Amino acid sequence: MARRTSRPHPTPSQTLAPVTVACPHCQRPTRADYTNFRTVSRLDGVLRLALRVRRRHNLDCPLFLRPYRPEAEGRLALPHHESGLDGLALVGRLRHADHRSTTEIHQELVRRGLTLAQRTVTNLLDRYDELRTPHATDPDRLRRQLAGQGRVVLAIDGLPPDAGHEILWVLRDCVGGRVLLARSLLSATRYDLAALLAEVRDALPIPLTAVVSDGQHSIRKAVKEALPDATHRPCHFHYSRGAAKPIYEADRHAKEERKERVRGVRKIEREVEADADEESGVVRGYCAAVRGASTDDGRPPLVASGLKSLERLRAIRASLERLRWRGALPARSARLHRIVVEGLTETESLWPSVPRAYRWVWRVAQLLGNEAGRSGSEIRRRLRDSLRGMPRAARRDAELASPLRHFAKVTRSYWAGLFGRHGSSGVPRANDDPEQLFGSCRYNERRASGRKQASPGLVVRGSVRLVSGLLTRLEPGTELPLGPAGLEEWRRMRAELERRQEARRKQRRFRKDPVAYLGQLEKRLLELGLPA
Repeated sequence: MARRTSRPHPTPSQTLAPVTVACPHCQRPTRADYTNFRTVSRLDGVLRLALRVRRRHNLDCPLFLRPYRPEAEGRLALPHHESGLDGLALVGRLRHADHRSTTEIHQELVRRGLTLAQRTVTNLLDRYDELRTPHATDPDRLRRQLAGQGRVVLAIDGLPPDAGHEILWVLRDCVGGRVLLARSLLSATRYDLAALLAEVRDALPIPLTAVVSDGQHSIRKAVKEALPDATHRPCHFHYSRGAAKPIYEADRHAKEERKERVRGVRKIEREVEADADEESGVVRGYCAAVRGASTDDGRPPLVASGLKSLERLRAIRASLERLRWRGALPARSARLHRIVVEGLTETESLWPSVPRAYRWVWRVAQLLGNEAGRSGSEIRRRLRDSLRGMPRAARRDAELASPLRHFAKVTRSYWAGLFGRHGSSGVPRANDDPEQLFGSCRYNERRASGRKQASPGLVVRGSVRLVSGLLTRLEPGTELPLGPAGLEEWRRMRAELERRQEARRKQRRFRKDPVAYLGQLEKRLLELGLPA
């Protein structure tokens, strides 16, 4: 919604002049040439600025007539912006640290005396992210923070916010929890990822000793190319999920089929939901137990939700059979018993080797968990023995042949990085660090915006929003001074983000009117072919 009220008149005024009076190229004095005026809306009032601008008037100087504005201007506001940097800092803190929505931030700014449109809040948040990210990833700042750390253990992962768009790649230090680099890429080839790893490696003042990832092939090749001396440990969870995929898929299928067979429980619940006697309460309790056993899920692959559901339904059946044996089973409970028995009987033939297959999954997970503190060579030997036992188990049980072959194939693919190398102690076994960061980013975006899916701001501006959000939650009181170097970095970053935003706009225009969009492109190409 556009602003409907005029901007308040400025109350205080301030005159600023450049500190540097000599030309940086020829070291000759510059001339105070003219005065610019601008109005800045700050939290403490509307400020009127008079800016003395100096220029060099020597025709022989390459910087002839180049304006030099006051350096203190960068501590008050961005070029061509009405809001001050103190308002930008407040908007960023309210969004990322307090998780306020755009409407709530606008109400807070209006309460503090600022006159602005609600749409302006979104623009201010974008400017805040663009200013905060260079500060967080500044090489000099990272060198100072990492100087006493000793080493860097790098976690790398990609976040695809929206299907068909760029993937946001984040490289984060597991030791200090700092985001070293965040960048959106159209592809995830080994060359693209190797360039990101090399950029981080060259910027670090301390050695990069290990890399943790989900183990996809492009990341493995990129680490081998850019960091040949670093330990690369694939995530044990991703390995287990990939190796046991046929096993937990069969387990989930059996659970879904069993769930379909016990849907008659709901009819019994409707019959007794209005009754207040004790017997009806017991029947409702058994119905709730059946529904709880059918809907309880777990995170694959280590949690076998189908086996868990099977065991709980068997416990319910045993309890009802004990009541029937004693002659204390009511008629409605007898119907419930019949439903449970039929559900278990009809699904009994759905791959009965699931429990035996899961024993292999749990055995390997226990080995890699290494709660006994074994050495890498001992774990390697025990896992090799387990892999040698899989063909024998497959020959005894034909249903295990395909999933165990898949398990062995994936294990051989991950083999080189499962056990680590000498000196790799302290390297995480799972790639939890970026996963938790992505989860936190999604949670905070949903909490502030109410959007379940990834917001367009995260798709296009994820490389700055994720970093600025994390730094704001860690350091909510940091100011945003803007020097000449920071101004150039901000302009470069904003131009890159605008380029990516324009690509999104083109896609939206094409979807809205494909004929007009394509006709415009054809017209432009035809005009280029005309003689000058």
